Amino acid sequence: MGRGDLSDAEWERLRPFLPVSNRRCGRWRDHRQVIDGILHRVRTGVQWRDLPERFGPWKTVYERHRLWSAVGTWERLLQQVQATADAAGEIDWDVSVDSTIVRAHQHAAGARTDPPGARLKGGRRVRTSERNSVAESARQPGGGGAGGEGLGRSRGGFTTKLHLSADGRCRPLSLIVTPGQRADCTQFKPVLEKIRVPKTGPGRPRKKPDSVAADKAYSNGPCREYLRRRGIRHTIPEKADSQAARLRKRSRGGRPPGFDEERYKKRNTVERAINRIKQHRAVATRYDKRRYVYLGTATAAALTIWFRT
Repeated sequence: MGRGDLSDAEWERLRPFLPVSNRRCGRWRDHRQVIDGILHRVRTGVQWRDLPERFGPWKTVYERHRLWSAVGTWERLLQQVQATADAAGEIDWDVSVDSTIVRAHQHAAGARTDPPGARLKGGRRVRTSERNSVAESARQPGGGGAGGEGLGRSRGGFTTKLHLSADGRCRPLSLIVTPGQRADCTQFKPVLEKIRVPKTGPGRPRKKPDSVAADKAYSNGPCREYLRRRGIRHTIPEKADSQAARLRKRSRGGRPPGFDEERYKKRNTVERAINRIKQHRAVATRYDKRRYVYLGTATAAALTIWFRT
């Protein structure tokens, strides 16, 4: 077993939830070998063609990662691992939300813009294989240029932004990818609504945290109103200009929002979660052209964090 490969215990936790062959598209190559190859690439950021031979053909490893990213397999695996932890009472539901800028490599540019399932070759339409067509048709939204693929321009240059929520033990609960210039507050509601931890037995998935902490980037009316509507306790500091405007209005400005200093100290958990996920070089620098593939890369990194912390 190489450095970073799945241990026997980790493999046994994943094995029951992995896809099985439908006997129409050929047999799957050994899942464990391919997952080890994917995790090696996520951890090191190596080019797919340069994967060590012990992981099998690089094209097989890449296509498996692309397909599982398209159909949401990585996200389902992450949810199953979270469900096991929640059943054991190992999730701290004091959640924190933040985002991080990720520099996009020049290889991340230039994604195809032709419609899914159709590729032009010599002026005629070419049919893709059944497995590829499933991935293209079921993929997450993208295309239509850099913006559709979660690529943009910010102070850091050619960048993408990774929004995430983390539990009180510095482990990612949900992930969203947007262009680098996208404001944090616009993704506050989507990143919280993406939290979904299933039950190991009967019952609805848990989607509501006990409390939420965020920095001043999320200090606005819509974010606070959304949390009040869901009945979620929250700690978000008030911006200086908002405070000044409220004081100018005197009694018409209303009461200041509540702020728990001790709870806000726990917001560093999301910063530490970002540090952990960025220890994976394929996450810290984006090489993937497609947004849904990069989201799969970040989700695979989050999966290893849940396994190994």
